Amino acid sequence: MKVIGITGGVGCGKTRLLHYLEKNYKCRILLADRAALLLQQPGGLCHEPVTALLGREILQPDGRIDRELMAAKIFQDHALLASVNAIVHPAVKEYILLQIRQEKQKGEHDFFFLEAALLIEEGYEQIVDEMWYVYADENVRRKRLKDDRQYSDSKTDSIFRAQLPEETYRAHCDFVIDNSGDITYAYEQIDKKMGEYLWKK
Repeated sequence: MKVIGITGGVGCGKTRLLHYLEKNYKCRILLADRAALLLQQPGGLCHEPVTALLGREILQPDGRIDRELMAAKIFQDHALLASVNAIVHPAVKEYILLQIRQEKQKGEHDFFFLEAALLIEEGYEQIVDEMWYVYADENVRRKRLKDDRQYSDSKTDSIFRAQLPEETYRAHCDFVIDNSGDITYAYEQIDKKMGEYLWKK
């Protein structure tokens, strides 16, 4: 089973391409963001440490962490954000490693795709066999964010400033999917690459 990491800036279309992969190939898809949410649920590895750090006032009546209250608290305090990340990121990485081991033992899939915004920053290159970068032209990404998510220009600007430059993505990734145009062109690039793997297998 080949383990492939997928990354790219916001608005590049990763989600749609992952749906295509899941539908057309024998693969397991794992989203690091969803793993982080799972681990912060009551009973999850990160729930108590995060609650202890931020205070019980961030909890909803049912014991779940209120995402909006948490965000309001940590995004205005860089030290607090770093402390939360120090709890969550290592736990997510351990969870991902466990999932990869389990999938290899089952032997049911040809591929394991890991999608993470911080794939490069968090050193996931050491975990995956190969890294893919989903590229889309900046103007295309801006239009998608405005049309699909109703993001303002200022919100998009601030997100773009916080993300890695294109050159860094390209320098760290083994394969680039151009998703600037028609989605079928992106699918064709994926099919060609996946065909190479399956042929070698």
